[in-house]
Amino acid sequence: MDVHGRIREILAETIREELAPDQQQLSTEDLIKALRRRGIIDDVMKELNFVTDSVDQELPSSPKQPFCFTDRQSTLKKTNIDPTRRYLYLQVLGGKAFLEHLQEPEPLPGQVCSTFTLCLHFRNQRFRSKPVPCACEPDFHDGFLLEVHRESLGDGTRMADSTTMLSISDPVHMVLIKTDIFGETTLVASYFLEWRSVLGSENGVTSLTVELMGVGTESKVSVGILNIKLEMYPPLNQTLSQEVVNTQLALERQKTAEKERLFLVYAKQWWREYLQIRPSHNSRLVKIFAQDENGINRPVCSYIKPLRAGRLLDTPRQAARFVNVLGYERAPVIGGGGKQEQWCTLLAFLCRNKGDCEDHANLLCSLLLGYGLEAFVCVGTKAKGIPHAWVMTCGTDGTVTFWESLTGHRYIHKPVNPDESPVTEQPKPLYPYRTIGCVFNHQMFLGNCQPSDSVEICVFDLNDESKWKPMSEEAIKSVCAPGATTSLPPFPPLCASTIDASVTSNEIEMQLRLLVSEHRKDLGLTTVWEDQLSYLLSPALASYEFERTTSISAGNEEFQDAIRRAVPDGHTFKGFPIHFVYRNARRAFATCLRSPFCEEIICCRGDQVRLAVRVRVFTYPESACAVWIMFACKYRSVL
Repeated sequence: MDVHGRIREILAETIREELAPDQQQLSTEDLIKALRRRGIIDDVMKELNFVTDSVDQELPSSPKQPFCFTDRQSTLKKTNIDPTRRYLYLQVLGGKAFLEHLQEPEPLPGQVCSTFTLCLHFRNQRFRSKPVPCACEPDFHDGFLLEVHRESLGDGTRMADSTTMLSISDPVHMVLIKTDIFGETTLVASYFLEWRSVLGSENGVTSLTVELMGVGTESKVSVGILNIKLEMYPPLNQTLSQEVVNTQLALERQKTAEKERLFLVYAKQWWREYLQIRPSHNSRLVKIFAQDENGINRPVCSYIKPLRAGRLLDTPRQAARFVNVLGYERAPVIGGGGKQEQWCTLLAFLCRNKGDCEDHANLLCSLLLGYGLEAFVCVGTKAKGIPHAWVMTCGTDGTVTFWESLTGHRYIHKPVNPDESPVTEQPKPLYPYRTIGCVFNHQMFLGNCQPSDSVEICVFDLNDESKWKPMSEEAIKSVCAPGATTSLPPFPPLCASTIDASVTSNEIEMQLRLLVSEHRKDLGLTTVWEDQLSYLLSPALASYEFERTTSISAGNEEFQDAIRRAVPDGHTFKGFPIHFVYRNARRAFATCLRSPFCEEIICCRGDQVRLAVRVRVFTYPESACAVWIMFACKYRSVL
């Protein structure tokens, strides 16, 4: 409903019709009468649903109301305007100069095309624009109502005034995602919008053009321009002078630069001392800084903050499963050569729904810290010297557990004693890690200074400075503590899944049935589906997912018993389960056919062949999901 447009048209019409030459002014009442006559006000009132939510007292970290998340159909879930709060109304009014899409043809009606989606995060609130077709001038037309509120200093109930808002240094983080026709997502740009310029503009309204730069290796290249309009609501009683706003921003930048400079001086000194312990330390993977998607070097500790998942995830192991089902993709690199390094900010990782091993490890470590565990990210190597990052937790009893964020596996670390006699049986490591250079979290950074950096013989007594060289916690706090202007903005809250598990499971299952039937038809085989057999496969898929989440196997006996009853004497049953983290049925089917076991079932020949397929989608926060598929067949054995 284009409310703005319709109101404008009616007002113009009213002014034309009702302004007699002698009458120079229409009162607000006249205009409102005109709108009411044409039923516009009633329409608008119908569209607005005022929701009074009881805010969860137990969860101060739960996302603030209003939570204005637009889904695929862009229906506003709820608009919750509190007249005692101050809002920033941010409108995105189209884009231009997205030159990569200059040659893009106009999409035909109903044709599937690549789309741009803009994701925003500001002070614990998240928003998503309607997807718009990729074009040189994408037709963004969205408004977002961001609440500007100060929780601290006893300001809980007072509406924020200009001075209070000037001290809120959190930017609006904007991430632009491109989704291609196969549903694959790419990170196009990530931008931190400094919104406080609106405080010094007259009427509290300002328009900006924002130039978006590329990511990774293209962080110096412009990808396009967005037109943005900012407006304070309710309007400010007093605006600040532009000079005051500029002075505040300049002071913040100066303070930030000084803190960063001091930390850099300290980090260099620390590194010199570390190298003096042993010259071989030069080749160890001790990572103090890492580049984000915009090519900015940040201390690694700033990529981690304790993160609470509210009611979306219940246990640390469930959190590990959630991180594991987020897609894995190495940072793209143009041409050959080494690995392009890019540690993503959390919003960019979540919106794209995939990232590199460092992104997974940082998120898992943040979630485990949120669950009250002592968690660290470890930087080291896997087999063949490939650099890798994983997570480690230290129990109060000294147990050290490694968590592989890409698979969800957990390994207990039992150090091998190199001084034992060769006859003594040593624990055989099951984990894939070979060397470890450093460990860090949001407060600590420790470099491994043991004679060998091999994980097998490493002792994880992090308080022993002869084994682990610590960085000053004060120095880390100066640049990484929440509120430190250099650190990344506060983490966005996780969002509940928007995927309907049953509907998606059915859709994928129907598509797979079609693909199997077509494939068999090409081989000259008929296909008979048995619905009951398909249904019997459900408990197996549920138990596989339960096992992945809890490491406990359950319910297998009932499944086996049901299958024995369903398969008559003299018949053979074959089943093949497989797991994916994407929802593309065609791609999954192509992968299944590459497995000889699965191909044997899909292309089964014989007497009384009955086929079955069952799909079960398990949804996780964001749009992450685990998709389990099981193909099965039963046929009469002819000897």
